[in-house]
Amino acid sequence: MADSDTAEKQPELKRVMGPGLLLLFVVGDILGTGVYALTGDVAAEVGGAAWVPFLVAFLIATVTAFSYLELVTKYPQAAGAALYAHKAFGIQFVTFLIAFVVMCSGITSASTAARTFASNFFKGFDFSLGKAGIVALALFFIIALALINLRGVGESVKLNVFLTIIEISGLILVILVGLWAFTGGADVDFSRVVAFDTPEDKNAFMAVTAATSLAFFAMVGFEDSVNMAEETKDPVKIFPKMLLTGLGIAGIVYILVSIVAVALVPIGELEASDTPLVEVVKAGAPGLPIDKILPFITMFAVSNTALINMLMASRLIYGMARQHVLPPVLGRVHPRTRAPWVAIIFTTCIAVGLLIYVTAFANDKAISVLGGTTSLLLLAVFAVVNVAVLVLRRDVQAAGGHFKTPTILPVIGFITSLYLVTPLSGRPVQQYILAGILVVIGIALFFVTMAINRRLGVEDAGIKDPTRLGQAPD
Repeated sequence: MADSDTAEKQPELKRVMGPGLLLLFVVGDILGTGVYALTGDVAAEVGGAAWVPFLVAFLIATVTAFSYLELVTKYPQAAGAALYAHKAFGIQFVTFLIAFVVMCSGITSASTAARTFASNFFKGFDFSLGKAGIVALALFFIIALALINLRGVGESVKLNVFLTIIEISGLILVILVGLWAFTGGADVDFSRVVAFDTPEDKNAFMAVTAATSLAFFAMVGFEDSVNMAEETKDPVKIFPKMLLTGLGIAGIVYILVSIVAVALVPIGELEASDTPLVEVVKAGAPGLPIDKILPFITMFAVSNTALINMLMASRLIYGMARQHVLPPVLGRVHPRTRAPWVAIIFTTCIAVGLLIYVTAFANDKAISVLGGTTSLLLLAVFAVVNVAVLVLRRDVQAAGGHFKTPTILPVIGFITSLYLVTPLSGRPVQQYILAGILVVIGIALFFVTMAINRRLGVEDAGIKDPTRLGQAPD
């Protein structure tokens, strides 16, 4: 068939990532939009003890990261959770749905970053074009990311290094401002750091879980790195150390930033601001122009988050297309840049549609709805991955010498992830509505694709060889 023959002639993806680039990739994808945009929303759920949800989210993410490490070192191929689900359960519909949900989580994350970028742009330049201006700039931002990714993964990863350094410097700046303020440079209220102040309709436990569900958005990103397995040098050797190191760095930074934020700024002001960390540096260093600089640093930081997530979404679509779970045209690779250009255009269109939808139906809460939906989708995937790692213990034919996590950790990861998915965690209904719409789209796309494959006489429709899911063409 023409499509299959064309796919087989596509050039290979490049192995460009060593330990340093992988660590920066992990840190850069975790740090970013979550802490820059949602610190105030987390504090609104629990009061000054905003560091508690970040700590809980870090622990849950770390537990699940151990499951990912066993699987990525056992099967060092692209496609991540979709590959693991197929190997564990062997049901094509489940495999497709997991892949589609992961793709959607990347796009909702990038859309959150796009809105945050636009808000900080107008804050930094101190002018406003209203809600229409924010939406227009967010859409332009998403299209610009597509153009960057079309240049190829090598260029994207190099830009990631630059953006990661900037976003880390911004968070270090916030921490340093806090330390300066703590030594007498500004008004500090440490009593807020240990004070729980929960909404009237929630007890302390429910408030913490609701805040954790939102704070978890700040911890996602580590799972994206497994989709870069084919473009990483010696993934079995370097993944465990780099992934855990990246998570540890992010967890420490988040806790310190959240403590500084609530000690310097009253909770109500943090919640009301679209740029909470700008309010923090303004309160901590009132005599310095740092608050004029941070919006621009934030713009770079969320650009990094969006860049990586759109990169991963397109790579996942590319891998699924090669197995004819999506139309093979989505697996086309540009002959010069070796970028999956059709998949990049496809995911960009979804992001544009998502931004328009959220603007129409949840504009005032767009950032928290998009961020919360991202964590909702990924926590559902994490629950599946924690089951898959135990099921795949029976696969004795996999290459030996891979990382192995203690059995209790996937069990804990499954229970906690599943709980945070349910309404018992205190999630707003808007997140379930948006996630439900995306899942319905995925289900419809699966059956339409299967019908098209049958109509065109595609004999190898569906996933016949899961070991090749997400691999570069031969």
